Amino acid sequence: MSDMSVRFSDGTAYEQGMGRWSRPVGEVFLDWLAPPAGWRWLDVGCGSGAFTELLVQRCAPAETFGIDPSQAQLAFARNRPGARGAVFQPGDAMALPFADNRFDAAVMALVIFFVPDPAKALAEMVRVVRPAGLVAAYAWDRLTGGSPFAPVQAELRAMGVPMVLPPSLNVSRTDALRELWADAGLTQLETREIAVQREFPDFDAFWEASTKTGTVRQTLAGMPREDIERLKQRVRARMTPGAQGAITHQARANAIRGRVPG
Repeated sequence: MSDMSVRFSDGTAYEQGMGRWSRPVGEVFLDWLAPPAGWRWLDVGCGSGAFTELLVQRCAPAETFGIDPSQAQLAFARNRPGARGAVFQPGDAMALPFADNRFDAAVMALVIFFVPDPAKALAEMVRVVRPAGLVAAYAWDRLTGGSPFAPVQAELRAMGVPMVLPPSLNVSRTDALRELWADAGLTQLETREIAVQREFPDFDAFWEASTKTGTVRQTLAGMPREDIERLKQRVRARMTPGAQGAITHQARANAIRGRVPG
């Protein structure tokens, strides 16, 4: 594992690489939560605002706040036409800038394994949600190949390339999420797996989307050009094109929800 910190400093690149995966998994997640209209929502680690936009469009919220440490991501989120009415502001998941019991629901969408201390962040989510309110999250199942970028990550490992990794990758496991939620005192715990897929017109489109952002982009930034080309060819050999060269890839996320006692 590299000692580089994970950075998301380009909202446009994040949207092209991860944001377009975020929408289908977020839609399934919200269908599963089935929240009532009129709630006050907090999206912790909102990034480019892909999930926040879904909250605005699908949940008829009374209020929606998104926080993220990246000013570039927040700038992109504020320009989303579908997220009008949402408030985006800088913030730390482990020290939320809100009063106790401020929200009806707090969520972390594809972000909990990027938090250095997930238990502290979860305690903050519990603090700002009212009694009987909802605290939920979902994360790519990277440890068993569920990441949208799993083919690239697998070949990086096979080549022995030190990868930039999220600081709390282990918490993406369902049993780890359940333990974390239970330790935080949340009740009515439920978990599920969410599987989604995307189709790319060809391998080059898949490669472009898989290397534009996050830990893969940072890992490739430290590699010689000839090694990147070798990696690309290895990934190409893993994929099975469909009709007219199209590439279909599936990803999996683990989701959890619970209620604040009271």
